Amino acid sequence: MIQPVALQDFFITFFSSALIILSGASYALLFAWSKVSSNFRIRFAAYVSYIVLMLSVVELTRAAQFQGYWLIISFVMVIGYFFAPMGIWHLCVNTHTDNLTSTTEEKL
Repeated sequence: MIQPVALQDFFITFFSSALIILSGASYALLFAWSKVSSNFRIRFAAYVSYIVLMLSVVELTRAAQFQGYWLIISFVMVIGYFFAPMGIWHLCVNTHTDNLTSTTEEKL
């Protein structure tokens, strides 16, 4: 049976979970913005957001006392958050590039 989070750790768990969502979203947005504008400072801010995400996951695993497969799920989540914006970016670029190529070929 899963043990509930101790009352003293409830707010830490709540806020670290919220920070995971916010920092993950800011990492994805800043990563995409850095690809569009080719600005190193924005890319740096994206990686800072990712570091905040990693620290939040560490704090969540400590406060919620994750063990066993929950630690594996946390690790996979951190890796997925890192590579997902890159994969989505490549998917969008390749999808739109194919669309532009086929439209140009149809006009010729």
